[in-house]
Amino acid sequence: MRKIIFGITGLTLGGAERVLVDIANELSEEFDVTIFTLYGKGEFEKELSSKVKLVNMIDKSYAELTSKERLKVSLKLLFNKKSIYKKYINNEFDTEIAFLEGPITRLFSFKNGKNTKNISNPKKIAWVHNDIGQVFGKSLKAKIKKKLDRRCYLQYDDIVFVSNDNLEQFEEVYNLNKNKMVIPNYISSKRVLEKSEANFGNVFSKEEINFLTVARLTDQKAIDRLIKVHSELMYDGHNHKFFVIGDGPEKENLKDLIEQLNVKDSFILLGKKENPYPYIKNCDVFALLSYYEGLPMTVLEARILEKPILITDTAAREAVVGYDKSYITENSENGIYVGIKDCIKMFPEWKNTPNQKYTENYEIIKQIEKLVK
Repeated sequence: MRKIIFGITGLTLGGAERVLVDIANELSEEFDVTIFTLYGKGEFEKELSSKVKLVNMIDKSYAELTSKERLKVSLKLLFNKKSIYKKYINNEFDTEIAFLEGPITRLFSFKNGKNTKNISNPKKIAWVHNDIGQVFGKSLKAKIKKKLDRRCYLQYDDIVFVSNDNLEQFEEVYNLNKNKMVIPNYISSKRVLEKSEANFGNVFSKEEINFLTVARLTDQKAIDRLIKVHSELMYDGHNHKFFVIGDGPEKENLKDLIEQLNVKDSFILLGKKENPYPYIKNCDVFALLSYYEGLPMTVLEARILEKPILITDTAAREAVVGYDKSYITENSENGIYVGIKDCIKMFPEWKNTPNQKYTENYEIIKQIEKLVK
């Protein structure tokens, strides 16, 4: 049986992490599958099939580490890549897949030559889930990372992108002569539908339209921009409520901004939820108004649950192709203002729009099976 190893930072709540669990569970029916993570105790670990092996470099979650411990891990990944690779991977697998940009892609790019297993030339695949031109920013540190990463990507046989937009952005940055392909994110619609039936303690208003976003609280997701626009809309009399599920480094800053703009009764941070699907199912409009995206799982999940969807003009547009209850707005404060205002007006019409059943695309799994062989 062909042995495959996926690498990812951790199996915490996130889009790429959710995709990997679904893919690994499907592939484990035909392949010997292992997932290697830098950090353990991810919420999605318990959703792995018993056939999938899990190896954590560190048994603690990233959140449990002190700042000194985090620095130690970063330095270890920077200067001891060879020893980490030899200890955990060491060419014992037929196919090695770096499933996320950054540290994992750098680690899995290492080539160690022959070993006792005689797998001297494993197939190496890098998976790109985001706009590579945006994900690291524009600082000097980001420029150095891009230069180093270019060398890393050259070590891979195939590079996979979750959207055409991500492929185009990657080409602009690196322009590598490598085999590249687009494989959209796979998602188990059966799992989403089943989990959406769970009790959740309804928090939504019966008088106003309820918008919901599910996202990590990072700069990329532009929640601060959204809070400002929401405040302006409320001031102008366009009443609605906005709920956000998620956690992340911007949490305290966002709480302060909500207090500062006096919108704590209409813009609510719900925190981290292991099962966001009942919330998505019962909201009025699902929104993802990021600065940039890959192929966001949350938008696909909202589509499965047949919700109206509002997004900014990012690669997320590829997730709503052919979907009638969707609205793509200009990626700016004014664009978001107009988009939310229009969605409030359009909601009665959307309620009467026939639902479009999501067709699960098992062809994606077949494509991945072919790739890893």
